[in-house]
Amino acid sequence: MADITFDGVTKVFGDDIRAVDNLSLQVADGEFMVLVGPSGCGKTTALRMLAGLEEITSGTLSIGGAVMNNVLPKDRDVAMVFQNYALYPHMSVAQNMGFALKIRGESKPEIERKVLEAATILHLTDYLDRRPKALSGGQRQRVAMGRAIVRSPRAFLMDEPLSNLDAQLRVEMRLEIARIQRLLGVATVYVTHDQIEAMTMGDRVAVMRGGKLQQVATPQDLYDHPANEFVAGFTGSPPMNLLRAHLENVDTMSTLVLGRQRLEVPAQYAASHDLPDSGAEIVFGIRPEDVEVLTHDEAYDSITTRVERREALGSEILVHLSLLDAGDTNTFVVTDAGSLVARPTTLVAKMGPRADVKAGDTLSVRFASDNFHFFDATTGLSLRHQTTSMATA
Repeated sequence: MADITFDGVTKVFGDDIRAVDNLSLQVADGEFMVLVGPSGCGKTTALRMLAGLEEITSGTLSIGGAVMNNVLPKDRDVAMVFQNYALYPHMSVAQNMGFALKIRGESKPEIERKVLEAATILHLTDYLDRRPKALSGGQRQRVAMGRAIVRSPRAFLMDEPLSNLDAQLRVEMRLEIARIQRLLGVATVYVTHDQIEAMTMGDRVAVMRGGKLQQVATPQDLYDHPANEFVAGFTGSPPMNLLRAHLENVDTMSTLVLGRQRLEVPAQYAASHDLPDSGAEIVFGIRPEDVEVLTHDEAYDSITTRVERREALGSEILVHLSLLDAGDTNTFVVTDAGSLVARPTTLVAKMGPRADVKAGDTLSVRFASDNFHFFDATTGLSLRHQTTSMATA
């Protein structure tokens, strides 16, 4: 077992395609680190460099303090679990799991012992004589994990291992992988584009975009204190509402101007944030669960909205609201390609499963004053005073 360090690691394809740009990241011994981001953000390339499947253009990659830049994949003592399982169809489960040990020249009794130990951990003891075609998708994925476990590697590398599974099985396997990783205590780097997987599995999560590390933090810190607009709009389901607004400062009081509507900024944010001067453009963020739909008449600190549509999810309703008199105010959303684009101003609020709302209704909403987020309108960076838990690239 060992720690993993990316120190200014860069990968350039061709003349100018920077798949990974100056990545600096440390994974502690025994830590479960998740690399997450949209397709093309560089997370899989980073994993492949760690495995030795891609050459490093510049920077240093170390495992257990030893530089790995020019070390062959077979000599790195890491085990990789792929998206497509990569099992040998003509071999049994036991043979698939023990194949690498056989190639390594270990004795048959030792191979059988290690395979049985791994099969017990993975609940595969009843399937050791079966071939892959006789297994379910989840069982095949566990066999692929077993093949990695028997090697007792210094690190596990997992590349979108659950993407071929159905929704229910993904949930089950998320729990299973996290349980096994905790049991074995091996440093693990897990790549996914699914931010729910990232938030539920990782000890820490590293968010990537365009080859650059955006933020690395615990899941809760990432959710509560996003370092920039992209992280805020990428994490959470649904993600944070991001509204372009103007700031007005009168004496010691700040006010957000959202079109023709105004919202007082609690005094606490003057101490915790570097808010700009009066008249400056700003991006205001609020999570859907922090948007309270009022059932009484409009209050002094409320915003007037119109219901555009509702999504009934069983346990809750997501209400999509347009901001009345929004003027030139915009909402920012993260596209599938990972870019931030402006859309007509809308908010998403969470309501109880039996809330009586319908398209066209006019509703007053109030924002939870303890959970405001502010971002620079030009750079997208959080205006919150930086802390060590908000490491960014």
